[in-house]
Amino acid sequence: MTIVIIKDGDAVTTTLAIAEGTQNDHASVIKLVRTYQADLEEFGLLDFKSESTGGRPTEYAFLNEPQSTLLLTFMRNTDIVRAFKKKLVREFWEMVQQRNQRAPALPADYIGALEHLLESKRSEKLAIEQRDQAVATKAEIGSRREATAMATASAAVRQANQLKEELGRGLRQATVAAVEKVCKRKFGKQGFRPLKNWCAEKGVQAPKVHDPRYGWVRSWPAAAWADVYQIDLADLFGADGDSQ
Repeated sequence: MTIVIIKDGDAVTTTLAIAEGTQNDHASVIKLVRTYQADLEEFGLLDFKSESTGGRPTEYAFLNEPQSTLLLTFMRNTDIVRAFKKKLVREFWEMVQQRNQRAPALPADYIGALEHLLESKRSEKLAIEQRDQAVATKAEIGSRREATAMATASAAVRQANQLKEELGRGLRQATVAAVEKVCKRKFGKQGFRPLKNWCAEKGVQAPKVHDPRYGWVRSWPAAAWADVYQIDLADLFGADGDSQ
């Protein structure tokens, strides 16, 4: 199947060829084009056509090389899509080479030859700029996706840490029960009292957190644990924290 053609002097492909080559339903491909039309038209206006074979008209679009390359970046990167990308790039390249081979001979006069060479270099420069812009756009999209994923992960970590603090087993504060569980150590029924005295001396308020076994209990600050029992909550809960 030939997927690149010459239309009005330019090498283009169609959404029909892309749908067939990537084994996607054409309706989903044309919908993707409509969704990202503004991005695609940064590389030239899209040319939409509609054909009817007796039934409902089918809308499709012509895309140049950077537009089709960008469209493929919006698709799921399966083995079939990757193979089609390589075929598409190869056919665009071969079409340009064939067109260059069919180019008319250089003019016989010196001025005409220079003008022809200048136009050829302009076309070559434009092709390189379009290719580089398509590559840069693909890289930018990848960077945005990576940044979004990292931001989502960071938000999840912050939410998890906040939940640990609210449950009394975080880096800034912890309950006696939580520390006992991780340390495998018992402080006794009055083990909280030295922590309470420390807070009273420092003028620090230890917040209450809910414990399913005891109801509402105090969650003592990290500095109190360090001074009274030489326990570093960062070492204790720094990796993943106590799960329960």
